[in-house]
Amino acid sequence: MVELKDPYLAVHQNRVKQLAVKIAKELKLPDYQIEAVKLAALVHDIGKISIPNEILYKPGKLNNSEFKVIKEHPKVGSELIKSSNKTIADIVSQHHERLDGSGYPEGLSKDEILIEARIIAAADVVEAMASHRPYRPALGIEKALMELEENRGKLYGKEITDICTDLFLRKKFKF
Repeated sequence: MVELKDPYLAVHQNRVKQLAVKIAKELKLPDYQIEAVKLAALVHDIGKISIPNEILYKPGKLNNSEFKVIKEHPKVGSELIKSSNKTIADIVSQHHERLDGSGYPEGLSKDEILIEARIIAAADVVEAMASHRPYRPALGIEKALMELEENRGKLYGKEITDICTDLFLRKKFKF
């Protein structure tokens, strides 16, 4: 569905799924949580179908009102799928929340954020930074991992950050 609006989003969601599932397995989560990570990662940005193209594809920096529209996509996505699977909807809703409460849409913090959403948040940031976007060229895996490391324990979980870094640097994970 989302690939009809933006082919990049379908690729992005699949790559986020690949990394997020690897992280979940390294954390030794039970199978049902790994499956939830997989399913939620595959649809985490589905709410972006509601974003006007001129905002979604804007080549420059978003203004405050445009960013406000972008910040609605987790809620919109959650609403779209909650009748099918509330757990997946909750994970989708929380994938932009951050440990320190600075995320959106609810400003949740620490253990208020589902572990599955924390995993997808880290995988999402790494994949997005490593890929070309309409508003900037790809920044690369090194910069993406630096973002995680610099915000380890603040925005992103310590263990999730360590595992993600290890997957790329030691275990040679590639998208």
